[in-house]
Amino acid sequence: MAKKTVAAPAPAFFPADWPADGPIDLKVHDLPHLSSSTEWWYMHSHIKAGKRNLSLFASFFLTVVGYDKKAKKPDYGYSVIWGISDLDNKKYHTVSLVDKRAPELGIQRIKKGQLVKDPHLKRAALEMLDKGVVPYPDELLTRDVVIAKDKLSLDYDGNTFKKKKDGSYMLHLAHKELNISVDIEFSPQKPPTRHGDNGVVRGVSAEDMFYYFIPRNKVTGKINLKGEKLAITSASGWYDHEFGAHPEKKNESDEAKKDVSWNWIAVQLDNKCELSAYDLVDLKTGEDCGSFIILIDEKGNRHHSRNYSFKPFGEEWTSTRTFNTYPTAWKLVAPDFKLDLVIEAAFPNQEFATVISKPAFWEGRMNVRGKMRGKAVAGPAYIERHGFVNSSDLKSFLKAVSKQTLRSVNKIIPLSFGQQKFEELVSKRGNYHLTENLDKEAYIDTFLRPIREITDRSGKSWRSYATIACCDVVGGNSQVAIDWLALPELMHVGSLMVDDVQDKSHVRRGGPAAHTVHGEATAINSGTAAYFLGQICIYEADMHYEEKVQVYNWYFEAMRASHSGQAMDIKGLDYMMPAALKDDKVAKLLAKRVLATHRLKSAAPASYLAQIGALIGGASQEQIAALGDYYEKLGIAFQIIDDTLNLKGFKDNLKTKAEDITAGKITYPIAVGMAMLDQNDRKKLWRIVSAKTSDVDQLAQAIALLDKHKVIEKCEREARTMLEKAWWRLEPLLRDSMVKLNMRAFGWFVLDRTY
Repeated sequence: MAKKTVAAPAPAFFPADWPADGPIDLKVHDLPHLSSSTEWWYMHSHIKAGKRNLSLFASFFLTVVGYDKKAKKPDYGYSVIWGISDLDNKKYHTVSLVDKRAPELGIQRIKKGQLVKDPHLKRAALEMLDKGVVPYPDELLTRDVVIAKDKLSLDYDGNTFKKKKDGSYMLHLAHKELNISVDIEFSPQKPPTRHGDNGVVRGVSAEDMFYYFIPRNKVTGKINLKGEKLAITSASGWYDHEFGAHPEKKNESDEAKKDVSWNWIAVQLDNKCELSAYDLVDLKTGEDCGSFIILIDEKGNRHHSRNYSFKPFGEEWTSTRTFNTYPTAWKLVAPDFKLDLVIEAAFPNQEFATVISKPAFWEGRMNVRGKMRGKAVAGPAYIERHGFVNSSDLKSFLKAVSKQTLRSVNKIIPLSFGQQKFEELVSKRGNYHLTENLDKEAYIDTFLRPIREITDRSGKSWRSYATIACCDVVGGNSQVAIDWLALPELMHVGSLMVDDVQDKSHVRRGGPAAHTVHGEATAINSGTAAYFLGQICIYEADMHYEEKVQVYNWYFEAMRASHSGQAMDIKGLDYMMPAALKDDKVAKLLAKRVLATHRLKSAAPASYLAQIGALIGGASQEQIAALGDYYEKLGIAFQIIDDTLNLKGFKDNLKTKAEDITAGKITYPIAVGMAMLDQNDRKKLWRIVSAKTSDVDQLAQAIALLDKHKVIEKCEREARTMLEKAWWRLEPLLRDSMVKLNMRAFGWFVLDRTY
């Protein structure tokens, strides 16, 4: 949506405890403001500790969560977040501590229709919160927050921010499990400066806020980073304080009407100037809710402008935890300041995951270079990008997964490549002689293009997501395995291409099946090759030899199982019907045979892929087995629901033609029906199925026979019960986390799809 720029309106009112015109009195305004519904104290620092290079940020929040009508005062909730960017090792360490009452408050808000809109995520969130926990990486504060009224002194579970008598600020952060602690002191080197319109900015819900900052501080102290004791040798720091007025209606059920997102940057240049800029945008309307750039010159003087451009460019980075996509490079141009800067991320993976912020934002160290007043400048910076999420529900989330899966497929099997990739695709890099005199364009057209035509139409990618999710849910880092998204997709597409030849299907993913375009021989060859092209993911993986061997074993076990299932699917169950029509025991065996085929053809690959993901994530053997079992049951349940939807679509609206009956296929509901019907009705049902009719009256009669015993409903209950039992075997083995919450919701989503 195009961005519409409007002038920022004046504040609805100017609270008495906001700074008046003139210098900001830090002795007064560093303290909490009674008029505020939201307030935070934020600081960041760029640090050298010997040869080590780090950046860190921290923010202490208080937010009104209700209003005590009797006491006539607001009720506050508290949280503190902080993160360290290890620039040398390109690692991002984060901590998020939320209010002790967060589970209770979360349940209340969700039940009021706030926070979570997707029904499956809502159900999963309520289930987790009802246990009295929040999803990791958020954790609960264990003690009451202590905030002094007469001085700046914040204590959030031992994480503290305090002001000393000499005007410097002390920051202490610690997390025992992560083995990280920070003890640093900020000493202001420039006076506080108003941001926005003389200090007034728009808040995230379009409320009025006051915002000041100290753009440069000397920083001293020490850091413990996972046992590495680091004494700061040189560092610079930044301090922000922002607070906003209570809404006029002090009602805890009030919900913000705007959906405001923002980009914010703070830069410390080597010419002793600093600058900060922000863009606030209402994503629903495209309205500019406030945009300012503030430049602080060498002497500490403030210069402001709205005439600037702050835009991302180049490649984006996608998180495998949230599948949000973030820019990693920006261009900042401010003509009034003769400023032209290029800003690049020190490393991409600086996403801060937290349910505080739907469900993540990007805040990280940037490196700046460019010109100011015609002279070269450089320096460190922080950028925060908040609210630009790719998905608010599971359907759009899976679309984001599919988009990234296609990127990974394109990386593994591109349609344009150099000699080294050519060698890799044919056999192995270095095997030049196997590509010598080979017509590359003909190779692409007859070998790769048929596969890419199917993958590029984009499937649901739930198998790819399962692999990544199983890595994260056991505490692994799926970001290093992002290209493993291609492995399940190539496995699946290969089977589809060959299946379409075997089944004589002409349509696949909304387009022509591969064999209708390229011929059966090419489709079979390329489809089969897709299985082996995925091997590149394993070959290039940064894993121990023993782990790679295990992945190879699981992969080929999955292939054998799925092809065994395909063989039984091709065979069908017609051969059992003469006996099944007469013998109740044989009739009951039909459903077991269908499940055996589903287990092999669909469930086994899902199970093995889940186990591969868990292995990459460093799971225990117990976790690997339980995740494999859960995704096996999900694969079976998926196929059962698939079978029932084919019949429900016809039953409910006659638009779906009950193609499975027309194809004469004994699906799970048909098999279950055969076991429940008496012999006379069994024969009637088989007569219709074996006739492969498309006659509407005959199809309706077949479904009516199944409805005598509510077969479709029984099959659906069985699928859901099967999955629930598998979940509760798995659930105690996994830490309560955002990924676990998504995994729980995802299972329901897969089974709740409609025709």
